Amino acid sequence: MSNKERIMQLIDNVPDNKLVFVVDMLESLKAYAGESIEPDAWDLQMIEEAKMLNDGERVTFDELCDELGITI
Repeated sequence: MSNKERIMQLIDNVPDNKLVFVVDMLESLKAYAGESIEPDAWDLQMIEEAKMLNDGERVTFDELCDELGITI
């Protein structure tokens, strides 16, 4: 399933009275479409720290929620 298909699936489950929030979010993202922002010093530091902590293991969102005891 593509990201666009997944988004449409999620939007189908949002009540009409809440869609205004989705529209606002998408409108704000549209302004950044295709824009590339260079990382600053803080970003680069966070990237380096993440590289040191990353053991290469991947976890799905659902697995992470289960691990944290969060119900979606």
